[in-house]
Amino acid sequence: MENNRNFFITIALSVLILALWQYFYVLPRSEQQREAARIEEQRAAEQKKAAEAAKPGDTGAPATPGAIPSTPGTDGVTPAGREQALAANKRVKIDTPSLEGSINLTGARLDDLKLKQYTETVDKNSPKIELLNPAALPNGYYAEIGFVGNDKTGTVPGPETAWTVDGNAALTPATPVTLTYANDKGLTFKRTFSVDSDYMFTVSDTVQNSGAASVSLSNYGRVTRFDKPAIASTYVLHEGLIGFTGTEGLQEHKYASIESDKQFMPGKSTDGWLGITDKYWAVTLVPTEKQPFQPRYAFFEDGRHRYQSDFLTDPIAVDAGQSATVESEIFAGAKEVGKINAYAEDRHIKRFDLLIDWGWFHFITKPMFWLIDTLYKFFGNFGLAILATTVVVKAAFFPLANKSYASMANMKKVQPKMLEIREKYADDKMAQQKAMMELYKTEKINPIAGCWPVALQIPVFFALYKVLYITIEMRHAPFFGWIQDLAAPDPTSLFNLFGLIPITLPHVLMIGVWPLIMGVTMFLQMRMNPTPPDPTQAAIFTWMPVIFTFMMAGFPAGLVIYWAWNNTLSILQQGLIMKRQGAKIELWDNLVALFRKKPSPAE
Repeated sequence: MENNRNFFITIALSVLILALWQYFYVLPRSEQQREAARIEEQRAAEQKKAAEAAKPGDTGAPATPGAIPSTPGTDGVTPAGREQALAANKRVKIDTPSLEGSINLTGARLDDLKLKQYTETVDKNSPKIELLNPAALPNGYYAEIGFVGNDKTGTVPGPETAWTVDGNAALTPATPVTLTYANDKGLTFKRTFSVDSDYMFTVSDTVQNSGAASVSLSNYGRVTRFDKPAIASTYVLHEGLIGFTGTEGLQEHKYASIESDKQFMPGKSTDGWLGITDKYWAVTLVPTEKQPFQPRYAFFEDGRHRYQSDFLTDPIAVDAGQSATVESEIFAGAKEVGKINAYAEDRHIKRFDLLIDWGWFHFITKPMFWLIDTLYKFFGNFGLAILATTVVVKAAFFPLANKSYASMANMKKVQPKMLEIREKYADDKMAQQKAMMELYKTEKINPIAGCWPVALQIPVFFALYKVLYITIEMRHAPFFGWIQDLAAPDPTSLFNLFGLIPITLPHVLMIGVWPLIMGVTMFLQMRMNPTPPDPTQAAIFTWMPVIFTFMMAGFPAGLVIYWAWNNTLSILQQGLIMKRQGAKIELWDNLVALFRKKPSPAE
């Protein structure tokens, strides 16, 4: 009976894993194509509407005194390609070890940025990731810094300002770029762009007042995006508008939620950051610490739909004959864990580490990543690091697992006594239960100990899944042989003879080599124990490895490799402990019984 209870608990845990997998993985993936089609239809409708409604010179929204200027490019999109859109404006080249692109001198806007070290597919010759694009394109996406003035200030730098290059015309880590603009009210603006070797830009604005009266103006910054990812993210990851400012702390607004809410304005702040994040990339603003600022997360429907995270500082006074300087930072790049943490620490950016979505169980996922990353630096391969991590985790839980397996072995040894109790108290369940408890106490057996090895795997399993899913370090990370991306499912399939038959299979039939290895190791692990006498339990006992093989086939290959290796270690550990305890290892007998021809009723 207690063995049966252990099996039922194990089955319940397995069903929980299956249900969570269906909820977090299968359902979002099944909606991806529908979502992509819907977005394309919506985009086409928006472009048609914008083309019909747009007027020459119209920016798409009326100006509001004291507000951030309206986003240009809302009057429709250009039919030309990316190169033609880039050629429409004068630009300053950007060239760093990590980035290439240009600054648009109209608005001094970052709207052309590619990531040198990342490609769209595992093929190193595939196109580089295009992070930022001009507003005239359907996938327009940019970061911009500007000012909001008044009648006394005259025209101040904004989205349509034509800046002039002063000196060096190429931005590199060693050569900053300075831009200038002067208006008819005696104000001269000098903007200096500098960039490090990774993904952080520093924008320093100096305002020189040569007029006869004091003026005040506000600094603004915004990250604006005209589209959203074609493939919707799963519930285990946030994609959309994000920031950490003021007393409210972390703000996360998915595209769908901000479309519904239209706008969200937390309280003013004097530190923090805000922007837009994707699964692996992000563009964020770090406002100046000299002035309090008002953060905002918004969705606009005037002209073209667009998503925007922005800030507006309190007015900055510049006396006659004096100057004032404000400095902001723009992060635009890959969410590499080490670099994000370094920016948070070195540049004192409050909780910048939250740009990576570690989830509610960050106290498990972050140490899990640290362990894998540390072992990767030793082995030079993330697959080997995952195997080593499994050994470390097994070692950490070794004492508890030993007690569990020892208790299971002891239960096998006292099975004859358990059968005697059941026969003796067959008609008195209360007495049977009491006698069983006395037996457990005498023999020092924990009846639910057998469930601990499975239960302990669940938090580790999901922590590893989260790490594989969210961290860019795992993206396109190879193992050996055909596994060239540990964050993607095994690309082989049993049903096309692992690529020998050139046919395209539906997703459900993509049962690769590693899922099969995982299924075999799970089958062997379960056969270490006696086959349950109950037919229903026996059927579950037999078919569960098959079900898990199909279920795990859609998971990242790194997760399947972990599970297969963990099963192998568990088999060795359980076998060793059972031998020490003098309990019979049922594996061979179960395998023989499984394949032995059963006698017919006539025999």
